[in-house]
Amino acid sequence: MKKFSYFSIITLLALMLIGFGFLSTPASADHQKHFSNIRPMIFVHGYTGSAQQFEWQAMRFASNGYPQEYLNVFEYDSPNFGTTAPAVLAALDARIDAVLAETGAEKVELLGHSLGTRVSQMYLADPTHAAKVAHYVNLDGFPAAALPGGVPTLALWSEFGLFPTGTIVGADNYILPKQSHNEAATSPESFALIYKFFVGKAPKSTAVLPDRDGRINLAGRAVYFPQNAGVAGATVEIYELNGETGARKHWRPEAIYSIDATGNWGPFRAKAGDYYELNIARPGGNHHFYIEPRIRSDYFIRLNTSPVGGGLGALMTRNPDQTNLVITRNREWFGSQSDGFNDILAINGINIVTATNASLTHYTVAYFVYDLVSDHITNLTRPITDFPALLNTTFLSAVDLYLAGATPADATISIVETPRGDCGTMHGINVPNWAIINQAGSFSESISVQLDDYIEGRCDEKWDGQGHKGHNCR
Repeated sequence: MKKFSYFSIITLLALMLIGFGFLSTPASADHQKHFSNIRPMIFVHGYTGSAQQFEWQAMRFASNGYPQEYLNVFEYDSPNFGTTAPAVLAALDARIDAVLAETGAEKVELLGHSLGTRVSQMYLADPTHAAKVAHYVNLDGFPAAALPGGVPTLALWSEFGLFPTGTIVGADNYILPKQSHNEAATSPESFALIYKFFVGKAPKSTAVLPDRDGRINLAGRAVYFPQNAGVAGATVEIYELNGETGARKHWRPEAIYSIDATGNWGPFRAKAGDYYELNIARPGGNHHFYIEPRIRSDYFIRLNTSPVGGGLGALMTRNPDQTNLVITRNREWFGSQSDGFNDILAINGINIVTATNASLTHYTVAYFVYDLVSDHITNLTRPITDFPALLNTTFLSAVDLYLAGATPADATISIVETPRGDCGTMHGINVPNWAIINQAGSFSESISVQLDDYIEGRCDEKWDGQGHKGHNCR
């Protein structure tokens, strides 16, 4: 369904540049010949965003034959864009020039999400910039009174998004029914529209399809959130896990990467369908990241962290007998829909999604889970005002849930999700109960869990609702 009406919205905060794009390799002559009907693309994320909002779409494009070097992102320090806009735009232009040189293409496809649409529209306002762009996709972002730079434009607006009545005059404007702000960037429905806009025909699949040989590459960046600056001086350790317990199979890492200012790590040659822990190791603390198994190479994994003892994690209560979790998904959780179109996110069997912490207007994509007053009592009815304000801003919610922790970890925490609209299919992951801090208070063990945005043909019939998993087939 198309819609055409104008809407303006508050300009988001923004001030200082750090624009690291994903490193890619030159396109081969065979690629250029075989893919002569497609162009490389660059995704520009929104406020406090990163390549994560393009991660699933990149795998979908790859599933439909796009070579990896055609899939690119531009990352920047979005909270400081307001004072660094000229530098950000110059960095984006340099990134586009580099992609054109690497691939031999004459033009790129440009996609912007949220604040990234403001960045993209400002970029396209320069005719020399617009001449480098074949098509532009505006994802639940800023409206416009004309085509940005005169470039053919697809504008996708979420029914429950930040810009529900937005339009770009002259563009193909579409509403995504019952979807929210981040879903405009990550959903299979938006992928189908974007692919057809770029290629001129429907994709062969909107799912992430498995790589053929069972071996995949995992790669990405370890960065400070939300600036997207690399965690220079740290190491990223990769461990193979027992999916039943979340424990490491071996004490020695499968791979170790030294991190420089780019934050880049990998590619790591992994087994499709296996569980891995990605650990940022630094003096004074570890930050353990757990992702669900990948069935296809994924080059846009983002390990979002903070300085040891700082950042948003420092706002969570820290005691040596408790585990703290940060759980993210690049699709908003719903908990307030009267028609039952809601999500369930159960931690050790307790659903933490409520109408208060997952309302349509809060756009929750991250949960900060911890024992708020260290009383060993779970209280999911606490008002938002009980928590630090920064943990309950737009996109973020905090919940008071006690999880017993230990050093070293001595138990398993189950995280099981039942996404809305997926016929009750459950999926999830098990993680060790690392205590957030040791008894001496000198070493921290942070845990972040990234759940899949969407279920891709997965059957999880052996989940028992308590996080115990027999096998996973896709």
